[in-house]
Amino acid sequence: MVGPDWLATARPPGSACVVPHGVSVPPGGTLWSAACRASGHQAGKKSLLVNNTLVVAAAVLFGFSRRAGSFEMIMLGRLLIGISAGVGMNIQPMYLGESAPKELRGAVAMTSAIFTALGIMIGQVVGLRELLGGPQAWPLLLASCLVPGVFQLTSLPLLPESPRYLLIDRGDAETCLVALQRLRGTADVAAELAELEEERAACQGLRARRLWELFQDGALRRQVTSLVVLGSAMELCGNDSMYAYSSSVFLEAGVPQEKVHYAIIGTGCCELFTAFVGCVAIERVGRRVLLIGGYCLMTFWGSVFTVALCLQSSLSWMPYLAMSCIFAFILSFGIGPAGVTGILAMELFDQTARPAAYMVCGALMWTMLFLVGLGFPFILKGLSHFFYVPFLIVCVCGALYTGFFLPETKGKTFLEISKELHRLNFPRRNQGPAWRGPEIVRSTEL
Repeated sequence: MVGPDWLATARPPGSACVVPHGVSVPPGGTLWSAACRASGHQAGKKSLLVNNTLVVAAAVLFGFSRRAGSFEMIMLGRLLIGISAGVGMNIQPMYLGESAPKELRGAVAMTSAIFTALGIMIGQVVGLRELLGGPQAWPLLLASCLVPGVFQLTSLPLLPESPRYLLIDRGDAETCLVALQRLRGTADVAAELAELEEERAACQGLRARRLWELFQDGALRRQVTSLVVLGSAMELCGNDSMYAYSSSVFLEAGVPQEKVHYAIIGTGCCELFTAFVGCVAIERVGRRVLLIGGYCLMTFWGSVFTVALCLQSSLSWMPYLAMSCIFAFILSFGIGPAGVTGILAMELFDQTARPAAYMVCGALMWTMLFLVGLGFPFILKGLSHFFYVPFLIVCVCGALYTGFFLPETKGKTFLEISKELHRLNFPRRNQGPAWRGPEIVRSTEL
């Protein structure tokens, strides 16, 4: 992937160069997750259309980087992909969650996790040497993002806007009715339209919240805390580190060097499978059960993994146990935190605060991913076989917080969720007024 011009003008890249390349996507995602607030409820799905032009531009840079002999084109392309991911991973679940009926809201929103896992697995498969032949085909692998980019550019115009966005943000009741009927496949949408009208009345005369207003409003205290704590826990739980360490564990278990990549594909298949399971189970067992169960299982398997690493030089079968723990850990992550955490910003916040909440969620996710990518080599070097202990502490904290502080949102309307959260934020009657909808933030500014 390193262009001839780089090698001609500088020494061969060492770890100091590899680390910045490895973390070149997260900064773009962090910076441009902020675009969610500006575009999420002002352009609707149109913002996703614009966002896919970045994917096409990145694919062009990737495809011609080798011909141009420019390693910098790859870096710029990865930055553009980070920008696109920062916007898309916020707006897409918000669009899906607002368009789905309450009975299927969690399952529909979790399809984002399914396709994220599918993307990981496809990337692992396409990267096989048997398919691409060698390093000369790297530009084709990187440029393969052109396929989903073009597909979305051609298919998104065929989809309706979010009914909630049309009615509450634009005040277009007629178009909202048409969109609802089209999405539900029936003309009988009176009950759901009445719920939307009730939510619209609660938000009447309010403007979208700004980022800092989320942290200033006591009525959003639990929502913001849950978003920050569980969003951080998902990125700091060690799943990405498990992927990074899997190759060496597979080699220790006796997997031949040329077959390690096939074992790594198995990890991607595990996450894809559990994403499907989580999508089916979320509306049956609820969000809390999946989160608590996922973090508890991750804590258990991570602990066994640490013990196996410590004893792998003493017992011949320990490398096999460590390899099994990798698959079990990824399965536990996929069924719980991987999908459920992504829908918290959509369910815990009302229509006026949701774009800013996704801004916080996206920026937090990419920042934590950047820090993990930057710090993991140093954690591994400093703690050796005990490098997973910090991640286990995060898993325990995630399970405890979910158990004590996160309310269940399964099968509830957004208004019902808002009322319950208001009660939790003001547990005593004299600490807060009766809930009458979101706090008024007038659209005119001083």
